[in-house]
Amino acid sequence: MNDAPTKPVSHWRRNRVLYLLIAVTLAPILASYFAYYVMPPSGRVNYGALVEPQQPVPALSATSLDGTAFDLRSLKDKWVFVMADGGACDEHCQAKLFHMRQLRTMTGKERDEIERLWLITDREPLSNMLIREYEGTHFVRVDERDLRAFLALPDTPDASLRDHIWLVDPLGNLMLRWPRNPDPKGTKGDIVRLMKAASLWTRVERGKD
Repeated sequence: MNDAPTKPVSHWRRNRVLYLLIAVTLAPILASYFAYYVMPPSGRVNYGALVEPQQPVPALSATSLDGTAFDLRSLKDKWVFVMADGGACDEHCQAKLFHMRQLRTMTGKERDEIERLWLITDREPLSNMLIREYEGTHFVRVDERDLRAFLALPDTPDASLRDHIWLVDPLGNLMLRWPRNPDPKGTKGDIVRLMKAASLWTRVERGKD
């Protein structure tokens, strides 16, 4: 009789099927980002600034205009254009709303994959005309202090949350920041290339739900 102790099964061997499934799921995601940022086609540079490290959308205390709670993470599985500004919404604020609407429209048949989010940083009432003009935008009130740890800003003394439009990917990560008064061609080029590169992994992630 052989009384030699049985060699324990390694953690890797015991869970290798799980690891394989994870690898198959993540590979298209990693490949899309790698192709877009690490090995871009010759002569092509992304227009927006990459947020590094990527910031997952946090559980912020936020409310819709009617006072009901709004979870920013509910927009997961979509590309989300994000801006932050006060409710009075001056000319620059309205320009951002217009840019987000036009950029979504310019993506054509892919526009249903995109959401627009205005993070309103005060209690100022919004004009009904503005709400009607930008119907489809998520109007959400938040405390500006809660945004500073989430919305990545340039490392400059005069950096302001009101200057930028950000992009959140379908995994719920803040990944790109566009500059003040962005060039429509530049922002369109970014979102079109990203949506094309990530079309496969978006379907994979949805298939897990």
